Amino acid sequence: CGAGMLNGVKIKGTHTAMKSGMLAAEEIYAVLAQDEEKIVAETGEVDDSEASVEVKAYQEAVEKSWIWDELKEIRNCHSSFKWGTFPGMAYTGASCFFLRGREPWTISHTHTDAQKTKKAAECQPIDYPKPDGKLSFDLLTNLQRSGTNHEHDQPVHLRVKPDLAHIPAQLSLPEYAGPEQRFCPAKVYEYDENGELVINAQNCLHCKCCSIKMPQEYIEWTVPEGSGGPAYTVM
Repeated sequence: CGAGMLNGVKIKGTHTAMKSGMLAAEEIYAVLAQDEEKIVAETGEVDDSEASVEVKAYQEAVEKSWIWDELKEIRNCHSSFKWGTFPGMAYTGASCFFLRGREPWTISHTHTDAQKTKKAAECQPIDYPKPDGKLSFDLLTNLQRSGTNHEHDQPVHLRVKPDLAHIPAQLSLPEYAGPEQRFCPAKVYEYDENGELVINAQNCLHCKCCSIKMPQEYIEWTVPEGSGGPAYTVM
């Protein structure tokens, strides 16, 4: 999904990511098979002394597959929300049910989600009603039901990028009121009494909002070890 293979309307990308990987493997094999003498049989590695090869056929393979057809249909849906929630919903509905990707235009989307994050001074505080324990529940109760778990003896999968280590204390908290501690559904991020960012990576539900929405994208999200993450049941 990191290569833009996510179907944003369905919020699904595993099938497209797997198919794109299969196509990549097929095209890489086709290139390497053209000159088998360059391949080391024991390891399958290309001779380091040889120049790297470019898999030019991969782009064409993707365009000829069902991936291209599926993603072309919804290419404008995410971008349409730059006009606002209701215009975006209206356009997405029209695109999915009537246009189905046949529109002759592509809506530009030139800013990242991180660049569109508003500062605290531009926003109004939201007063959420307290959970009633019947239809709505507190964060920790919902977190427990997710069954999320990460091995404690493995590398942490959430880190602050070294060159952006100053962002939490100098930018995120004073100017944005620490949005990472607000939108995270698992209370992964907290600021202590000294204004220092604390990361509880073991709580992570893998929504990846923190790596996408934070100022300057200062959080590095990597795939955790093994099967770490949420373990939802009855789904």
